[in-house]
Amino acid sequence: MNFGKNLALLLSVCFIHQVHSGALQLNKGNFDSVMSGNEVVFVNFYANWCRFSQMLEPIFDDFAEKASAKFPIGKLSIAKVDCEAESDIALKNQVNKYPTLKLFRNGIALKKEYRGARSTEAFLAYINEQLQNPIKKVATYPEFSIALSEKKKRILIGYFLSDQVESYKAFEKLSSILRDSCSFIAVLAEQDKVQRDNPEQISFKQDLEHNEIVFNGDLNNYETVYAWANEKCTPLVREITFENAEELTEEGLPFLILFHKPEDTESVKVFEREVARQLPHFKNAITSVHADGNKFSHPLHHLGKTAADLPVLAIDSFRHMYLFPDYKKMTEGTNLAKFVEDLHSGKLHREFHNGPDPTPEPSKAEPSNDKHLPNLKDDSDKPKSPTTPPESVFIKLAPSKDRYSIKYDGEL
Repeated sequence: MNFGKNLALLLSVCFIHQVHSGALQLNKGNFDSVMSGNEVVFVNFYANWCRFSQMLEPIFDDFAEKASAKFPIGKLSIAKVDCEAESDIALKNQVNKYPTLKLFRNGIALKKEYRGARSTEAFLAYINEQLQNPIKKVATYPEFSIALSEKKKRILIGYFLSDQVESYKAFEKLSSILRDSCSFIAVLAEQDKVQRDNPEQISFKQDLEHNEIVFNGDLNNYETVYAWANEKCTPLVREITFENAEELTEEGLPFLILFHKPEDTESVKVFEREVARQLPHFKNAITSVHADGNKFSHPLHHLGKTAADLPVLAIDSFRHMYLFPDYKKMTEGTNLAKFVEDLHSGKLHREFHNGPDPTPEPSKAEPSNDKHLPNLKDDSDKPKSPTTPPESVFIKLAPSKDRYSIKYDGEL
């Protein structure tokens, strides 16, 4: 190692922290070096003209001073970006509202933005939680069994001979990025103590009922391991709650929603199975979610349904809501895929304005005076019955103008 170079870097970081009270101002000149020099960087993307950014500024600076005093240099940096002055940085990080609060680990932004309370205490609690090690370490099979029962769902399991090997370091990095999507268990034991296929391996377990799926690639190729783990940890069907509705809505994809009773886990399993079977090619075109029908009773009422009608399946396009005609027919053929296709082809919206698309019907003949030529009943002047799907409910859960200044108004 170059001791002089490392010392100079340390002194420069100390100097930056001393000169700047509050959050560290990032720009194109120091953005990459700050990201690479800290395990965690929490960034406030703001605009000077935004009143919510103005309200946040003194709070965020106070939080930055307290956090800097609590955590060592290199562990954490609290920073901010003026998005108008540094538009390239804002564009690269997909900032479309102010203020946007993002946490970076090892230079990579987490999928989930911070959307909690904007107070010094709330920020400190969030950072404390994020700096906790997400990996549960076990060394015996009984410990492993207990850890599995505690984690229960979407678990990445790393098997290693010790926590000093390079593959474990990669597993640590993986856990820091995907900690919000998966649980992590590290088995640090010889192969004969906790049996597995290989001395070192990483596997995924959907839940306690499913067998482990072993990663068969090169454990030393982090990009390949991450791509595999990210796909496994991102479920095809997510639960929507009032806590994550803003985040899911901001993704911008229409919702395919199963409303169900909270104790009804069977309909959720059927829905998950059918989404996996019928909609794999629609993964980037629609967001499949399930919702507690008791908590989300308001959208149900808009659909003309109540808790007594659960389970209920619908699409919210963020313009209108469309009811799936018969939940029991969801598993038949490709009915679910057809429902989604009708949304993207415009059929559901077209029928909203013009009524159901005409379907050929057998001609109805009536006797005529001419024995050889029957009278055909002419229905061409018969008015169509327009459908009236209700307006979107979930669009109202998108980022609020009472909390953010929306950069691209109307595009969310």
